[in-house]
Amino acid sequence: MRNPRNEDLALAELEPHVAERTCVLTRRKGSRDELIRLALGPDDGVAPDVRARAPGRGAWIGVTRGELDAANGKGKLKSALQRAFKTKDVHVPADIGARTEAALRQAALDRLGMEARSGNLINGADKVENAARTGKVSLLVHAADAGDDGRKKLDQAWRAGGGGPEGLIFPLPRTILSLALGRENVVHVALTDPAAASRVRHAIARWRAFTGPDRGPEGGKPALRSGSAEETE
Repeated sequence: MRNPRNEDLALAELEPHVAERTCVLTRRKGSRDELIRLALGPDDGVAPDVRARAPGRGAWIGVTRGELDAANGKGKLKSALQRAFKTKDVHVPADIGARTEAALRQAALDRLGMEARSGNLINGADKVENAARTGKVSLLVHAADAGDDGRKKLDQAWRAGGGGPEGLIFPLPRTILSLALGRENVVHVALTDPAAASRVRHAIARWRAFTGPDRGPEGGKPALRSGSAEETE
């Protein structure tokens, strides 16, 4: 005889557990992908660790750059990190906000470059349009300085092919996008692999969330949940 309760338990066991961390400034919690790790180095200096790979102790933040800069300027960030690391020997650079933003920006550019080298990304208006109309595009991206006509034309092609309503506007101009991909005059790019599209979308979303609503297209705060969890790692 079927036992729905046992089936629910079995399904729960199959679902991967998502580790949560707590923002040391707001006490809200979120996943490792939603928050940003700050690492404590051997010299007691604090540095952004946006890939969460640095050895040693770390603490997590889930705020915008403006909020981080304000907390740092008032000494609140240092106090929070001293509590998280359980030591007074914590040196927070005055430009921690700028360093974190630069690291998130580089992570997004690196992700695009990796997908290009893996063959998951195409560029060129004609190639992108053909792929979009035939339903082969999982994510459409436009450089910040892309012309309205070209952007709208490719957005329409993507919709016709069953894609989203409009492409994502990259926060930087074509010169930076071209350098990241190692190609010339990249204005529009398309991710043709769903998993690659998800990775690129996530990298750009983290960067935008940190820069905030007044610092780039569609910025905003990470989606965090109230509660408590371990704040260091």
